[in-house]
Amino acid sequence: MTLSSLIEAVPPPPDSSAGESLVGLGRLALAVRLAALGVPERQLRMRVSQLWSWLYVRGATDFAAMTDVAKELRAELAANFTLARLAIVTEQISVDGTRKWLLRLDDGKEIETVYIPEEDRGTLCVSSQIGCTLTCTFCHTGTQRLVRNLTSGEIVGQILLARDRIGDWPGATPPDPRGLPSAERKITNVVLMGMGEPLYNFDNVRDACAVAADGEGLSISKRRITLSTSGVVPEIPRWGAEAGTMLAISLHAVRDELRDQLVPINKKWPIHQLLDACRAYPGLSNAKRITFEYVMLKGVNDSVADAKALVRLLAKIPAKINLIPFNPWPGAPYECSDWEQIEKFAEVVNRAGYASPVRSPRGRDIMAACGQLKSASIKQRAGARLAAPA
Repeated sequence: MTLSSLIEAVPPPPDSSAGESLVGLGRLALAVRLAALGVPERQLRMRVSQLWSWLYVRGATDFAAMTDVAKELRAELAANFTLARLAIVTEQISVDGTRKWLLRLDDGKEIETVYIPEEDRGTLCVSSQIGCTLTCTFCHTGTQRLVRNLTSGEIVGQILLARDRIGDWPGATPPDPRGLPSAERKITNVVLMGMGEPLYNFDNVRDACAVAADGEGLSISKRRITLSTSGVVPEIPRWGAEAGTMLAISLHAVRDELRDQLVPINKKWPIHQLLDACRAYPGLSNAKRITFEYVMLKGVNDSVADAKALVRLLAKIPAKINLIPFNPWPGAPYECSDWEQIEKFAEVVNRAGYASPVRSPRGRDIMAACGQLKSASIKQRAGARLAAPA
């Protein structure tokens, strides 16, 4: 199929009079935009390659910086599109070096993104939705109703913004170097563990991951991108087939009656259905294990009997088990398990042959730890939106 026939098969781009962002667009989408500006088909591949490099290799924020692009085309691009970053409302740096950004989107809604540095690597935790529908009772985000899905550009935009702030572009210097890794590459891993259930925003998350994983751009290997789901069972095999990233399951209980309370989506797809989908995950192997996340809640799910049941449940699934000390938030109905109990639980899992690291709480002092993210955005009723001043 020729490039022109591919372009014809793609829906036309939205009216660019409002200054559509090119951030997050894949190669074909960029070609569609360039063709709409009148770029000849014979030049499209070259121009897309140039734009791709400036966007995702060098982190350009201004079309004027694209010195190998014709001056006239730069002017056309600037007149019709934007490279604007997400707006930073607040930036907080924890005593342990963790960074949390509250980011404002073009429609005024807000999301949170977290960067967790280590000595030789760095993990970026990105959001996929504003709010969440799942109401997991141990999760602060679950107390915020879903506002909307993020676009692929808003998801990729979190990565670009983070690279700006920590100086992760070639030759860049971070505005504040405190706590950053000594390694040349500051963001080595991306986890879809921020606000929202990513499999309820499948297409946009998939497209964003494709941009992030492209070896000629942001170049974050699919083995270093992890999608965490609470258990949207029908979409798990599809995700493996279409995106092929690593998979994490937000499990947290070994009995349906308890998981129904902690992770209410379990009422729709109970544990046995979830684990069947995991066993069938495309590419599953000892080299591509599924991570099972298990938050440690005092007196709720942390007994030695629970640990033994967990081991039995995961039999014959290539897996790693992340034990997560509960991170408190205002009004939380749970307490974190005692450290001695966490060690007893971990010992049972380790003896069964599973890698079971206890995730060190990071960024608790700035509410950036696992399960603590929440923005102030709320879903307005249609009448309120119409009545709001322009």
